[in-house]
Formats: sequence, C-alpha cells, structure tokens
Amino acid sequence: MSKRGWVLFGAMCILWGLPYLLIRVSVESVSPFFLVFGRTAIGAVILLPVAALRGQVVPVLTRWRPLLAFTVIEIAVPWVLLSEAETHISSSLSGLLVAAVPLAGTVMVALAGRSEGLRTVQLTGLVVGLGGVVAVLGFDLRTLTLGAGLEMGVVVVCYAIGPQILARRLSDLPGLGVVGCSLGLCALAYLPVALLTVPRTPPPEAALASILVLGVVCTAVAFILFFQLIAAIGAIRATVIAYVNPAVAVVLGVVVLHERFTLGIALGFGLILLGSLLANRARIAGRPPDLPRPLLADS
Repeated sequence: MSKRGWVLFGAMCILWGLPYLLIRVSVESVSPFFLVFGRTAIGAVILLPVAALRGQVVPVLTRWRPLLAFTVIEIAVPWVLLSEAETHISSSLSGLLVAAVPLAGTVMVALAGRSEGLRTVQLTGLVVGLGGVVAVLGFDLRTLTLGAGLEMGVVVVCYAIGPQILARRLSDLPGLGVVGCSLGLCALAYLPVALLTVPRTPPPEAALASILVLGVVCTAVAFILFFQLIAAIGAIRATVIAYVNPAVAVVLGVVVLHERFTLGIALGFGLILLGSLLANRARIAGRPPDLPRPLLADS
C-alpha cells in the first residue's frame, strides 16, 4: 500500500470511529431527530453541489424507488435509533455492537442465495462473533436497557441490508450522487420533526460543535475521502476499516468521555473482530466481494 493509501486508511478509521463519541455528546442536549437532521442537512449541502456539477444527481433521482429504500434503511432509521440508543448506553458500547454488522451481512448474503452457503470457517466466525456480542452484553447488562438493545439490533440489521440494496439496485450509479441524494432526502424527511424538537434553550457549544463536525467531517468529508481510498487501495482492502472503527470508538469513549473499559468490552471486541474476519474471510482474501459497484469507482 502506498503512503497516500495508508494516510487515507488511517483518516477513515478515525473519521468513522469518531461519530459514536460525537453522537453521545450531542444527544445530551438535542433530540436524536434534530441531530440526524442537522448531520444530514450539512452533509447534503456540501455533497449535493459537487455531485450536481459532475452530473451525478439526475441519473440517481430517476432511480428514486431503490434510492428511497436505501435512504430509509441505511441512513434514516439506523442513524436515529443509534442516536436514541446512545441516550442510554455509552458510545464505546454502541460502537462495539455495530461491529457485529459484518456478521449480520454474512448471514443475509447466505440467506439471499448469493453465495455457495456458509462454509465451516464462516460458521465458526459467526459463532465466535456471536460469543463476542454475548460477552459485551453480559458484562454490561447494568448499563444496557431492553429498548437500547433492540434499537442497536435494528441498527445492525439495517447496516447489513443497506449495502445489499446498493449492490442489487443502484450498482451502476456514482457513489457520490447516491450518498448526496440520500442525505438530502433524509434531511427533508426529518425537517418537520426537527422543527418540533428544537431545543427551548440554545444547546451548549460542545453539542453544536459535535453536530457540525458530524455533518462536515464525519459525513461529507469522510465520504469524499472514502471514495479516494477505494481508488487508491481498492474496495476489498477499504472494507477493513469496518474492523478498526469500533476500536477507535472504544478508545475515544474511554479517553475523552471517561467511559468504563470493562472485561466484557476487551473480551467481546476481540471475539467480534475475530469472528468478523473469519466470517468474511473470502472477501478479505481478495475474492470477489458482494459490494456495491458505485464504491468501486473513483467518484
């Protein structure tokens, strides 16, 4: 990997590990709906003009049905539920639970019949990864409510389904156009609810700064850098950031927010990471992945 590739890879690991911390800070002062509206609106304002100048908006909007499905499943529902869950659980715990997405994705690909079935090594990975989730939850039951647990479960399922919609229905469209339009649609949908949940008193500077960083850095800039990362090192290697982001979330939560680093977190993360690597061994080894083609091109 080139020096530029390593720089982009490191940047993405941080940029997509940082949101859990920023969400936790934000939801202490604003509603999840207001937060998601702010993040998506800022991201759309930055990305949509770039996509429009490249002629990538109109082709995407002509495919509005799958675009709407992707927006709902990949952004609108999970971002709100993740934010709501973090009003009850730590940012490090939410980041670790999201690490189970590759496990859920492996199961869904197999159930959809787009693989040759689960091999022994993949089944082993699923069992190990599930053990990691149990370890995380088992040692943190005091801080995890039933509602937050269900919300995080839906988040994991949505994050596993979203890329499959891209792969099957939007694979011939430019990634930047898809992301920009999705952010714009989500912002428009949540605008009325955001207006109803506007804080009665001005949020503290930390919350406002967190929303701004989420929208500008962790959404708009992150997606632009992600497309550059794929162009530099390829889509298969780029997916490895999904295994590093949870570790970044845990470190930031412990260091910045002084969240507890428990035995469950240490053991659970190791098992989830190992299980995800085993379950997705073919993808990581360089065999053709079940990934959306828009992310395979330089946008």
